[in-house]
Order: sequence, then C-alpha cells, then structure tokens
Amino acid sequence: MKGIVFSGALSILLSFIFTPALIRILSRRGVGQMIRDDGPKSHHVKRGTPTMGGIVLILSSVISYFVSHLITGVGITASAILVMALIFGLGLIGFLDDWLKISRKQSLGLTAKQKLATQALFAAGFAFAGLHFKDESGLAPISNYFSGVRDTSIKLGMAVLIIWIIFLVLGSSNGVNLTDGLDGLASGAAIMTFLAFVVIGVWEFGQSCAIADVAQCYNVRDPLDMAVLSAALAGACAGFLWWNASPAKIFMGDVGSLALGGAISGIAIVLRVEALLAALGGLFVLITLSVIIQTGYFKLSGGKRVFKMAPLQHHFELLGWGEVTIVIRFWILAGMSVAAGLGLFYGQWVVSQ
Repeated sequence: MKGIVFSGALSILLSFIFTPALIRILSRRGVGQMIRDDGPKSHHVKRGTPTMGGIVLILSSVISYFVSHLITGVGITASAILVMALIFGLGLIGFLDDWLKISRKQSLGLTAKQKLATQALFAAGFAFAGLHFKDESGLAPISNYFSGVRDTSIKLGMAVLIIWIIFLVLGSSNGVNLTDGLDGLASGAAIMTFLAFVVIGVWEFGQSCAIADVAQCYNVRDPLDMAVLSAALAGACAGFLWWNASPAKIFMGDVGSLALGGAISGIAIVLRVEALLAALGGLFVLITLSVIIQTGYFKLSGGKRVFKMAPLQHHFELLGWGEVTIVIRFWILAGMSVAAGLGLFYGQWVVSQ
C-alpha cells in the first residue's frame, strides 16, 4: 500500500515541477498549438500555446512508478511493463502527430488511417504479449476470457481476443483524444478514472484467490501493482492540471491524450474489468458517441447535423456556454459515471457472496 502513496505523491510533484520547465522549453522553440479555423472562434486566442505536455505525463508517471518500487523493494510486474509499453507506443504515435502539425504549421498531422493502423499494431502487440508471462500460479496479465466486472465463462479465441483488445484500445485512446478539446477537461476526467482503478486494484488484491478464502475471489495477475501504476498516472494528471486548467498554459497534445487513453484501456484489460470501461470512462464514451452520431447523421441525411459541432463540448460552446462552465459540468458527469462504475463493481461482488 505504501507504493501507492509514494507513487501518487511523487508523480504529482514531478508533474507539477516538470510542466513549467517544459513550457519554457517549448516556448523558446516556438512549439505551439495549431487551431482549426472552423472551430469555435473563442479558441483562436489559444493559437501558439505550448503543446505536447503529454511528455510530462508519461515521464512523471513512469519515473514515479519505478521510484516507488525502489523505495518499497517490491518487484516490478509483467502487467505494469506491458501497460507502460502500450503507453509509450501510443504516446509515440501522438508525438509524431503533434510534431507534424507543428512542423507543417497546420492542424493536420498523421492521416486517420495512419493513426488507426499504428494504434492497432501496438494494441495487437499488447494483446499477444499479455497472454504470456504467466506467474507461478499460471496467471497471465491478460485473460482468454471475456471480462465484465470480472472474468466471465466466455472464452475467446486468440484472434477474437486480439480484435476485441484492438477495439478497446482504439476506442479509449481516441475517446480521450476527442475529449481533449477544452482546458483541463480530459486531464480532470482521467484523474477520476485512474483513481477508480486504484480502488479496484486494491480491492481485487484484498479478495485475490491467492490470499483470500472467499467465494468469487479474483484471479488477476498483478492487481496491487496496477493500483500503484494507476496512482502514478492520476498524480501526473493532477500535477499537470494545475497548468492545464483554464486559461491553459500548456496542452497535453496527442502525445498525452493517446497515451492516457491507452493507459485506461490497458489497465482495465489487465484488471479484468473491460465492460466497466463504458462507465469508468463514461465521459469519453459520451463524447465519442457524439462524433459518431454527428458523422453518421450527416452522411445519411445529406448534410444535416444533430449538434452544432462535434465533439459534444464544442456544441455547448456554440450554444453560448462558458468554457469553464462546460468543463466543470462535464467533470460532474465524469464523476457520476465513475461512481456508477464502482457501484457496479462492488455490487457484483456483494451479489456473488
């Protein structure tokens, strides 16, 4: 449990310190955000704000994770290494996308096909590797069984499992990416999701089949270490949010949003709570659905729109809502969704006893 505290506290500190240092470096190099001309006019004042702050999120969380293990003397697990590899992989894609936007001085980086294909490649590698590295009891980081709020009896073949994990990773990473459109919105919502994973990881460890003689115990490879990594990610987002809140001094960029989305899906998969992603990442799901609905209806209706603009947060901007108002209200929605997810997780355990 000490590892969770050390990891979270150090990550907040590192992120809080590293972020202004990165702001100065990026400002000197002229690395600023490109703004779409067809977006809300209020965003034009943000043009040139330093971006790629996700570098801090990745470094702060990973450094804190390893330092906490060094302090506590606890071994590093295969599950955490795999999730961090996924974070680095998706973060690299986001970095390339951000860099192309900056170098070309336009809001277009990698094409949609390029981003999706490379994301799918890293997700497939994560899925395949996760079926290996079994511990002494034979548990691998990723289960062959479909997971709801725990493993079910539905066994998936390797091909189906890899496709399913690709879907989860792409949905989560792009969901966070779409949410990252207002100051502090994505980072604030991500904090709540990662804190929920801390609670789930600690609970699964306490009710693990390896140490607890209870009905419906949890067969999860490294739940407590996932709580440590989740605490590090939550801390990194909290320290970054100090500088990312309105008016933002820096944006996380695609390097941050894709990495955070990959972390959310990766941790959910390893903790065997895949179906809970819809609740624990409820805000990201809602905003992603708004884009799907807008795009689908636009094509089917011959140019008509459901929302004034998608993603959903920009619809409310065009309705006249203030940016801070939207962010706070969306945070409330995210918190309610996370609470519902934790309620479903705990409720399933109560019913099973």
